[in-house]
Amino acid sequence: MKVKFLHIGFLLLLTCLTASAQSPRYFISASNAAPLATPEDLRYQVELLTDSLCTGRATGTVGSVRSQTVIGQLFKSAGLLPLEGSYYRGFRTTAGAKAHNVVGILPGSGDRYVIVGAHYDHIGTLSGALYPGADSNASGVSSLLTLARMFQHLKSLGKTYAHSIIFVAFDAKEQSLGGSFHLWNEIAGGRLTNPRTGQTITPNEIDRMVNIDQVGGTEAPLNKNRPDFLMMLSDEKTGRRDALLIANMSPEVSLDVAFDYYGSKDFTRVFYRSISDQKPFLDNGIPSVMFTSGITLRNNKTDDNTDSLNYEILRRRVLAIFYYLVRVI
Repeated sequence: MKVKFLHIGFLLLLTCLTASAQSPRYFISASNAAPLATPEDLRYQVELLTDSLCTGRATGTVGSVRSQTVIGQLFKSAGLLPLEGSYYRGFRTTAGAKAHNVVGILPGSGDRYVIVGAHYDHIGTLSGALYPGADSNASGVSSLLTLARMFQHLKSLGKTYAHSIIFVAFDAKEQSLGGSFHLWNEIAGGRLTNPRTGQTITPNEIDRMVNIDQVGGTEAPLNKNRPDFLMMLSDEKTGRRDALLIANMSPEVSLDVAFDYYGSKDFTRVFYRSISDQKPFLDNGIPSVMFTSGITLRNNKTDDNTDSLNYEILRRRVLAIFYYLVRVI
């Protein structure tokens, strides 16, 4: 009998070893998605949005519609799901212009949500002069699109997320933050539905909002001779600044990081509380974060073009934001 049990035990061990050899286990790391962030892809996406066919992406223009279409198609190719069957959610600005947010979701296993957004609208074409808006804010939208692909890639490898991620390209930021206020009003009014579960997305299910606004510039560094920098503006208690510091320890990131706007309390408060798309969420008690590389002399000028950005540094900034998000989701 003892010999029989020893024989069975040997067979079970052999079976386990064979199964392990046939189906090797591996650890899914955030670094598995890092190769998807490339300077070439980031530049290509900026080029699409700054192309003359997009006419500067002013809200309500033909160029804006072309930009929306590009973003929606790239959301689809990244594997994001549309809400209520469409990526495009229309509204009217306070000035009466027809606008559209572009929204896609990567469903998680729980009932909590993180919103990651970047505005795509810009000044447009004035007196025949095209304002491309490469840094403001094609750089943020390019980052948003890359992040969507990175998270979808990890999911395809078997990574699971407790939180669902709502990716949003906001319209009408230049018109009193129209897009972000509209998204918040949709959530507050019970007009947003999870396409996977069919459940209404409610305000108390929003864990945090992360806004990416101008992250391609290098001409206004925090410290001399450090063009590789990034500012994260947030509430000290809820912003999870530790997550960015840990992300920044990666050798492929290693940026000059600050948690204020060039050391100024007043400007930090203005930029964080008033003038970008995290404002409606902050106003309603949602922990929010803004990532930016600040304003340069090119902003809102005709030379804010594709060639003015540093795409290798933009890649490192995207990785920093990605590793931050992985830790807070």
